[in-house]
Amino acid sequence: MFLRILKLLAWGLILVPAAAAQVSVSSQAAQIRLSGRVQTQFNTTSVDGEPSSDFLIRRARFSAEVTINDFVGGKVEPEYGEGRVQLRDAYLRLSFGPAFRVTAGQFKRPFDLFELTSSTQILVIERAGDIRGVNACAGPGGVCSFSRLTERLQFADRDIGVMVDGTDRSGRLSYFAAITNGAGQNQRDENGAKSFTARARFVLADGVAVAGNLALHDYVAAGGDARAAAWGGDLEIGNFDEGLHVQAGLVAGENWRNLTAGDPSTFLAVQGIVTYKSPVSGSRYLEAVEPVGRVSWSDPALGGAADGGWLFTPGIVLHFAGRNKLAVNVDLWRSSAVAEWSLKIQSYLYF
Repeated sequence: MFLRILKLLAWGLILVPAAAAQVSVSSQAAQIRLSGRVQTQFNTTSVDGEPSSDFLIRRARFSAEVTINDFVGGKVEPEYGEGRVQLRDAYLRLSFGPAFRVTAGQFKRPFDLFELTSSTQILVIERAGDIRGVNACAGPGGVCSFSRLTERLQFADRDIGVMVDGTDRSGRLSYFAAITNGAGQNQRDENGAKSFTARARFVLADGVAVAGNLALHDYVAAGGDARAAAWGGDLEIGNFDEGLHVQAGLVAGENWRNLTAGDPSTFLAVQGIVTYKSPVSGSRYLEAVEPVGRVSWSDPALGGAADGGWLFTPGIVLHFAGRNKLAVNVDLWRSSAVAEWSLKIQSYLYF
């Protein structure tokens, strides 16, 4: 049966129609939905000593979502981008019903809204606002931003473990809880301790949702295993289809990568992204135009050295069809000691 599914998958890759948005391959026992994305980026940097501009394949992924029946399913998604091959999603999912599902494998930890938004739909080109050559954030390094802290401190992004989630009958309340290695994607555990992540989301009204999240991340310290805590909340107004869309969040916790006398510093970050997607009628090429603005403030060590700062991102997105688009962003980083910027232009192919 497994060989038969692999053969069907191979034939599906060969026979994908050029105009298809997605493809489903079916057999008596399984349905396989194939999709993919290719994102090509051009970026610059104002930092002296760095190459002034660069082209790269930011992401190239092919995804296979398998449904065995109403109970058993899963997903495998490798990535080929930035000169390396790595596994992104790879999991088995057991659906006992809308109120209770179990996922085992590698998946995104259920923490903040920005990380949980797909890379085909994130409102800015780079979640962390990367600027090549900037290494200003104590502990995580790079530009000190909301997503830089949650990703590098391993409260968000992918990990290996088990997650349970579900939605109540009204569809308004959703919950997520995960236990993972804590070492990150494609990594073996460093110790016997485990990390914990939990998130609850509530729909207040049509197009308005709030969420809260908690995390305990285990790490290896000089005196043995230790855990760092983080908490946060976020708000989302609107959707990806049309009109005003707002994503805003706050996160705080222990920066375990920045220790003083063995104790982690306390970090705090806030971020807001606002867009307005306007449909374009009568155009052969454009489906919509979407101006974008982001403001992010972060401090990796409250009460310590002044190494926090502001990240501003103005930009615009030209939507061609569905999630196929072209985006232009300028990331501006300002702190008490550094002021740098980067122009980014990224194309998005999604099928």
